[in-house]
Amino acid sequence: MSVRRILILTNPAKPGVMEAVEELRPFLSTQAKVLDVLSITQEHAKLGDDIDLCLVLGGDGTLLSAARMVAPQGIPLLGVNMGKLGFLAEFSLQDIHLHLPDILAGRVPPTRRMMLSVAIGGCSQRFSSVAANDVVIAAGPPFRMIDLELEQDGQSIARYQGDGLIIATPTGSTGYNLSAGGPILQSTLEAIAITPVAPHSLSIRPFVIAPGHTISVRANHVNAGSAVIVDGQVTSLLCGGDVIEVRRATFDALIIPHPGRTFFQTLSGKLQWGQGPHYQRGPSKNVE
Repeated sequence: MSVRRILILTNPAKPGVMEAVEELRPFLSTQAKVLDVLSITQEHAKLGDDIDLCLVLGGDGTLLSAARMVAPQGIPLLGVNMGKLGFLAEFSLQDIHLHLPDILAGRVPPTRRMMLSVAIGGCSQRFSSVAANDVVIAAGPPFRMIDLELEQDGQSIARYQGDGLIIATPTGSTGYNLSAGGPILQSTLEAIAITPVAPHSLSIRPFVIAPGHTISVRANHVNAGSAVIVDGQVTSLLCGGDVIEVRRATFDALIIPHPGRTFFQTLSGKLQWGQGPHYQRGPSKNVE
């Protein structure tokens, strides 16, 4: 597919983003038609069907926001990192100049990243959203243990007492899920990681399930500040008796990968995964 029409989504709160847009404009205009430059922090009407590529300038959080916005329309996303980590937004400004012609010519196809759909029913106000990274049930203030009951397709799996629960996509497995001791999933897998946060039991462990199931979490006991947090960005408060239902979304996010590195090279470079201690070997010595 030859890409000719580009939408630019920005996070203007990131230093240097708007300057980067102006820097890229002359180059982009020689490669494609720039339809518009929009801020990710503002509400927008439904985007048109004439967008071939969404260029996202900000950081990983900006890319997650963009995924929730444009994934339902099947628009590929290309993340330009203007933040700190750049694990999802892999491209630098220099990379755009180097790789955009190949991307526009279709020689760098997007990867499919499964997303989640979450809905809350019960005594709380009705809430629904999609998630590119994770759905987190957080204890919140006053930071006492909460009691959660997990089911899959109506079958009881486990009861958790602790600080919460993380339900992550493979894309989100390297985020909060990883910090809480959850498994790393290769980003293009079709699977869901479920990881308890500080469980009050030594026998509770993270696990991975197939995506074709409905996950239900009943909030048996929560705190005044307990909440469901989507991608670390969208929050809905919980009350006792709420049921959180999570299932695979009906669409995937399409993310343009960096053609110069693999998933495992990104893990190694950004998170120092798989790197042991570095020793400088000197000349051999006899030990007497």
